[in-house]
Amino acid sequence: MPVQAQDLAPISAVARDALARHRDANGLLALSAEGRALYERDVIKLDGYGYCGRSIALAEQGEFRQSIRAASKALHIGQTSDNEDLRSLAQRDLAIAYNYAGLLDEAERFAQGALALKPKNPQQAHAPAHKVLGDVAVRRGRYGDAADAYKRSLELASDRFRPLVLVSLANAYTAAGRPRESLEQLDKLPAGEAEKLGAFYKRSRANALLAAGLPDQAQALFKQVAADSSSGDALYNRLWATEGLGRVELQRGNKPAALQSYLETVRLADSLRGKFQSEEFKTGLFGDIQKVFDTALDLSITTSNFEAAWTLSEASRSRQLLDAIRDRAADSLAEQRVTLGELQKTLGSGEAVLQFHVLDNRSIVWLITRAGMSAKVISQGQAGLAALVENFRSSVIERRRDTTNLAVALNRLLLSDMDLAPTLRLFVVPHGPLHYLPFQALHDGRSFLIERTALTVWPSSAVGARLQARGNAPTPVLLGFGNPSTDKNVPLPGAEREVQQVAKLFPRNEVFVQKDATKERFKAGAGRANMVHVAAHAELDDVDPLFSRILFASDANDSGLLEAREIYTLDLRGVRLITLSACESGLGRVARGDEIIGFTRSLLSAGASSIVASLWPVADDSTDVLMSRLYRELAAGRDLMAGMQQAQLEVQKNRRFAHPFFWAPFNVIGNGRLLISGNEVAR
Repeated sequence: MPVQAQDLAPISAVARDALARHRDANGLLALSAEGRALYERDVIKLDGYGYCGRSIALAEQGEFRQSIRAASKALHIGQTSDNEDLRSLAQRDLAIAYNYAGLLDEAERFAQGALALKPKNPQQAHAPAHKVLGDVAVRRGRYGDAADAYKRSLELASDRFRPLVLVSLANAYTAAGRPRESLEQLDKLPAGEAEKLGAFYKRSRANALLAAGLPDQAQALFKQVAADSSSGDALYNRLWATEGLGRVELQRGNKPAALQSYLETVRLADSLRGKFQSEEFKTGLFGDIQKVFDTALDLSITTSNFEAAWTLSEASRSRQLLDAIRDRAADSLAEQRVTLGELQKTLGSGEAVLQFHVLDNRSIVWLITRAGMSAKVISQGQAGLAALVENFRSSVIERRRDTTNLAVALNRLLLSDMDLAPTLRLFVVPHGPLHYLPFQALHDGRSFLIERTALTVWPSSAVGARLQARGNAPTPVLLGFGNPSTDKNVPLPGAEREVQQVAKLFPRNEVFVQKDATKERFKAGAGRANMVHVAAHAELDDVDPLFSRILFASDANDSGLLEAREIYTLDLRGVRLITLSACESGLGRVARGDEIIGFTRSLLSAGASSIVASLWPVADDSTDVLMSRLYRELAAGRDLMAGMQQAQLEVQKNRRFAHPFFWAPFNVIGNGRLLISGNEVAR
């Protein structure tokens, strides 16, 4: 979202307004309005209760955004018909969907909204709402509040719902360090009901036994689950039973045996396609496969086996992607693998890979060159790094005077003892909160990193190596979109000028602006161009990254929203460079293991080799300078990452734009070696 460089309003206020709009977008009124629009477009319309049933079914399939849309239709019908029962059920469904998606604030808000109403049957609306509040409290570590909420749910629960609440209460007691009470709750469950829950009940009991200091009994139960091949989810259950056996060995102090169990769990995870298990959430187990990779990686670090840790880091990124898309999209890069030796052979003189993995309590960084690998353990884990990165980003976006000092401190934490002096070209593989960090703006006390090395961001080393091999662009053909007309956001006149100026550099171009900048034109034309420039708004979906969208021109028949899930279906194999000069276009859901999943991943999977994307709302004037210099460098034969380096340095030299806010927002993602060949480029 471009802003004027001379605008004196503080950027922090803009950021706060954007966050407030985001929160409001998930509010009751906004969802009801969205429900109305969706309901009016439905060819076959259900009654409100039919939409509630569909919402629950979709949530249990892992289709959270679609579940929320169905519930919003029920909410709209309930409000227009003044049906308090339906409104309560709709908010119950919204609470469940947001809870499954891990958006706890929203889940809590809608659960409380359901409880504030008087449905006809409290068993149907209030019992699940109380359980959602219990689930939220467990995830926040408030186990006393969780137990209270589960007990209120039990008072109202139907016979069918009661076993799930009982097991959830037991799991909360285990997490709180009260395993004896957990076992008491599990003992209350009739044998027939326990049998129906199968592996989920046995895992809960084994966890309680382990917490009670009874590893032999826990081990026997985990082995029983691992050996059971009778259910359709046998491989999945075996995975978690093997993880449980690893925890048994950790409790015994046998770290080598624990590592072997965790490595076997990783192997099982690698053979299991991404699959959503609603029973995990119904019983409050909240299994997290990424935790398995992290534990194995942490054990490898403890034994100083840094190469094994790097291999696990790579595997975890692919696993996270599979879990996120769950066979709902065909990702061409999901199965990419690379060995350390293969990666090193792809690197030239002066090139290096800087790869990170963020754990709960510590992190690790690897520096890989053609000659070898070095590694360093970083003292900060997930929460600490997230706070440091957020503080630095806020300083950049607000254009504060402490930005350089913060950049020096982050550089010291992340890069001290990493010998980058010989490195002229750096491929950065971030992880977790580091996806939000502009590495080019790190400072060693003498200069910014971009002044010393050109930078490219890779989703993973395996994907980066694959993208480098996709080749260069033939004679450039540019397709541009600027300032699409949409009723969802304010106009972007600077974006319109930007795409028109870029187009002047390439005689073979086609540019669409305002009402002509439609989604259909993008879908029809992107596959025929080898360079695509989109200067438009973007919206990120933190419920489901496949529903993140770019806002093209809307009309009476089409909203103009191009969702990431649609991009996966396009053929962009001829596209060498896509520039997304949009509001925070490079951002998406930062998963525990993989790269940000949103526009960038869908475009790369569809065939694009390289992406230029922004990390925060950009300024019109400085972006004009940066984009013009970048494309001139490409036209002159410089490759993409070197061209971006020169463009950022040019913006930085202008005293008006010396602050990193102006020159550091854009990342090169993918094939940083990309060259634009051909002699038809306008000089």
